[in-house]
Amino acid sequence: MRRQFAFFATAGAVAFIVDAGVLYVALAIGMGPFAGRALSFSCAVVTTWLINRTFTFRPPEGRGLLAEFIHYLAAMSVGAVVNYGVYSVAILTLPRSTWSPLIAVAVGVGAGLVFNFIGAKFWVFRHR
Repeated sequence: MRRQFAFFATAGAVAFIVDAGVLYVALAIGMGPFAGRALSFSCAVVTTWLINRTFTFRPPEGRGLLAEFIHYLAAMSVGAVVNYGVYSVAILTLPRSTWSPLIAVAVGVGAGLVFNFIGAKFWVFRHR
């Protein structure tokens, strides 16, 4: 389980780069920090799903790709609520600077990590 968590955290680190990068692009084109984060988080979820199904967990047999992705989205929704909530509080309370969106993404990702790992391991990629 430690190996899986390490791979899961590595996938999360890659997704953090995607999340923050897409957020900063969204902010640069005029999206606000909340709509921009909804877009960037969606990109990050697809990134983690692709990495986790390839390297971290063995996909369960008998479930199609679309069904697996829908299960993954559902499982990540708990972590997403925690992540987005913590991000929102950080955006509203941190002093405005170039770095505050990055810091807010980081604390949100950290807060959602455990919920997302549990959902992925014990529901999405569970084997009978």
